[in-house]
Amino acid sequence: MIEAGTARTGDPERGTLDKAADENFPVAPFFLPRIWRADLMAVYGFARLVDDIGDGDLAPGGTDARILGASPEEAEDRLVLLDAFEADLHRVFDSTPRHPLLRRLQPTVRRAGLTPEPFLGLIAANRQDQLVKRYETYDDLLAYCELSANPVGRLVLAVTGTATPERIRRSDAICTALQIVEHLQDVAEDLGRDRIYLPAADMKRFHVQETDLAMNSAGASVRALVAYEAERARDLLNEGAPLVGSVHGRLRLLLAGFVAGGRAAIRAIVAAEYDVLPGPPKSGKLRLLREVGVTLRGEG
Repeated sequence: MIEAGTARTGDPERGTLDKAADENFPVAPFFLPRIWRADLMAVYGFARLVDDIGDGDLAPGGTDARILGASPEEAEDRLVLLDAFEADLHRVFDSTPRHPLLRRLQPTVRRAGLTPEPFLGLIAANRQDQLVKRYETYDDLLAYCELSANPVGRLVLAVTGTATPERIRRSDAICTALQIVEHLQDVAEDLGRDRIYLPAADMKRFHVQETDLAMNSAGASVRALVAYEAERARDLLNEGAPLVGSVHGRLRLLLAGFVAGGRAAIRAIVAAEYDVLPGPPKSGKLRLLREVGVTLRGEG
């Protein structure tokens, strides 16, 4: 999913879009054509808002809930709000949506001929977050990423008119990797929400208990587990990286930024010696630029 950033403000549209600067990767960088930037920010606004609903991170005061037609009592029920948001999403395709972020999305949907499926996948992932707090196997986690992450990459390809089956496959690998990296960065934060995205089978293999994840600093077993999952994410990024070379121009630079953002985040985790419990290890802009160069040259 989209990574959480700064707290939301009272403006239901601006408070969401302002989070774009806090992501691991550039959402809609300046070098893209203006129309692509507008479309990508519209997609980002949708993805960010649905995550905020699922995480309970909406702005105080219930503005979003009122816009979606939820009562004050319903505003505290995330599943009810997700249902209301899904109903408003359908209005994007057949009438006029209520929420300003969905009204912003409507021209993009029409211009790019987008279908409801990827948006519904993101909503389904957030519903799953309300009901599923642990994942038994890596395959279970991959199935979750199919809903929570992969639709975003597919939307980027659709917006830019470059989707092919092979590109979608590569994009899925990149998006899943970015989601896994985010989970590694946010182990402590997720545990605070009573969620663990480290597969239980892997935790058992590395002799990691849930109580180990609640410590201020990671012990050897937790670090070994994080290193193992980080290597999986790196392999997925390498699998998806040929997507960058399959396109041209400014889109190539954008996609290189996505891959580079994941690689830089993994390097930050490595630099922290896999101790993610004190807080998310972050990479600097210089490291990100270096990784962009490596990715553009087709190096692993």
